[in-house]
Amino acid sequence: MRRQRGLLVLVAFIAAFFIAGYFSKHFLSADSGDFEGDSGEVDDPESPPWQPVRLAEHDFLDNGLLEVNPGAAHPIYGLIRRAEGEWRDKLVRASTTLPQAVAEYRRRYKRHPPKGFDGWWNYVRKHAIKLPDEYDSIHADLEPFWGIEPTDLFAIRTKLEAKVDSYTIGKTATSRISVVNTSFAPGRHDDLIKGSKAILDLLRDVEEFLPQFRAVFSPHDGPNRFSDYFVESAARQAAAEKRYIRRDELPKIDPIGWLSACASGSPGRNKSLNLDGDPPPKTIKKTFIYDHNRAMDPCLHPRHFWHHGQFLSHGKGPTPQHEMVPEFSYCSTHIHHNIRFPTPYSWVEDIFPRSDDPAWDEKSNDRAVWRGSNTGIRYTARTRWQTSHRIALMHAANDKDGNLTVLSPTKGWTEPVGEPLVMKKSLLNPGIFDVAFAGNPILCDEEICKHLQSIFPWQRRRQSVKEAGDYKYVIDVDGNGWSGRFKRLMTTNSLVFKATIYPEWFIDRIAPWVHYVPIQVDLSDLHDALVFFRGDVSGMGAHDGLAHKIADAGRRWSKQFWRREDMVAYFYRLILEYVRLMSEDREAMSYLGFIRTTDT
Repeated sequence: MRRQRGLLVLVAFIAAFFIAGYFSKHFLSADSGDFEGDSGEVDDPESPPWQPVRLAEHDFLDNGLLEVNPGAAHPIYGLIRRAEGEWRDKLVRASTTLPQAVAEYRRRYKRHPPKGFDGWWNYVRKHAIKLPDEYDSIHADLEPFWGIEPTDLFAIRTKLEAKVDSYTIGKTATSRISVVNTSFAPGRHDDLIKGSKAILDLLRDVEEFLPQFRAVFSPHDGPNRFSDYFVESAARQAAAEKRYIRRDELPKIDPIGWLSACASGSPGRNKSLNLDGDPPPKTIKKTFIYDHNRAMDPCLHPRHFWHHGQFLSHGKGPTPQHEMVPEFSYCSTHIHHNIRFPTPYSWVEDIFPRSDDPAWDEKSNDRAVWRGSNTGIRYTARTRWQTSHRIALMHAANDKDGNLTVLSPTKGWTEPVGEPLVMKKSLLNPGIFDVAFAGNPILCDEEICKHLQSIFPWQRRRQSVKEAGDYKYVIDVDGNGWSGRFKRLMTTNSLVFKATIYPEWFIDRIAPWVHYVPIQVDLSDLHDALVFFRGDVSGMGAHDGLAHKIADAGRRWSKQFWRREDMVAYFYRLILEYVRLMSEDREAMSYLGFIRTTDT
């Protein structure tokens, strides 16, 4: 009897073991929301005993894209896990004292911080600015100017102040910060000077701590300082070697349009690219973004030249600048050298009554919504507007002819995602998108305006905040320049899908796949990403828990990392760096606190 009882216990134990294994494999893997811990992170234990063979791996390309391997799990599981780990590490290693911040600055940039860095740190601590080390974008924008002789920069700036459509903000030893010079075409002043008011308001918060300066700003949406690769590289090389190169010693430009900005051997420098013809063929393999900054670079992704109005508006591309021009602008691209600043345009703290933006579980519409005007390019017989970014979104979301392929959302993280499924656009698109132009066509010739009205859906009245707030998913794409609505969208309880070519001032301080979903400019991954989170037309395979987690993290990020104080802290540090850059004696404008003998 005792032996029989022992055998029964053993059999029961083995049966329970396999039942648990079967349940975990076939049920818990179906929706990542079922295996999220308290933190909401995707779990990743060692391979369980019922899965003796590890899955294949996806290929992480140098251009910032992940290339899908059908033998690996759905890539979004790993992208979220990877991004969460990197974000967590960034938060953990952030400096908490001035000596730590100074040491980290010297480690990253191989020079001392700018004079006034201690005052900036006081502002950081007083206002609880998070991630005080993450200002690499300032370094990226200003570094090439470090290689230019300061007297040449003064001359370039003086010439720049006279350029039509620019204004200069400055401060002297005896005056407050103000607009000290304007240069506008007749009749344009009142319209183009508007943006300066919000900038001055932002800088007032730290006016008493800022040194004297003089900086030229562009009033326009997009960047205008197009780079020649060899000119900018020569300046960066000089900066790296801690020497100056005079403006008359810079290389001669290579005027081959947009390709001028790309390095030799890069995909974008390929002179066989015909910017007036068809774009390079799209890879047949599925890809997703893992590094959003690199994915924005048209030199790594020359198809951007065919898919964004920033480039399409100028055909083969303009003539690059003969020299480096220190002009501030609302946004820039990887092939422009405008200096980015934290734009207060359309900034909101939290304008939504909760009744207009219900909690995630109370939102009743699980389609992805977008409303906006047809900006981004002028619509004429001479422009290639047909493939511009907002037109591409309208096609992607509203086409009903033919099929498309989508990765299965029903495969769990312990099993291969397999080959993409074939789905009918006529069923999928109406079920997962609500995308339409708002108002009436603009920026178009009369005949093209009529054509646009006939081929795309138009919502004559603008969607109310309350109506928009009912959607779980929202899409954000660029307009004439960067998207001014991103901050507003991030303050909602919805999940944001963002496609852009503009790396904004906060790019070092946000994490794609943690706070929002990054989407490629050609929108080739939009259906796959949306279907993963909200499921197919019937909702099958939805990962609602993961979607909710990212939406919630995005809203919290907006409230903690994009406050007014965060913009001021960025601008404060940017001005300190710029003042040193524009000084004849840059060493004298450096902060030398906490220097060890080995540092000198």
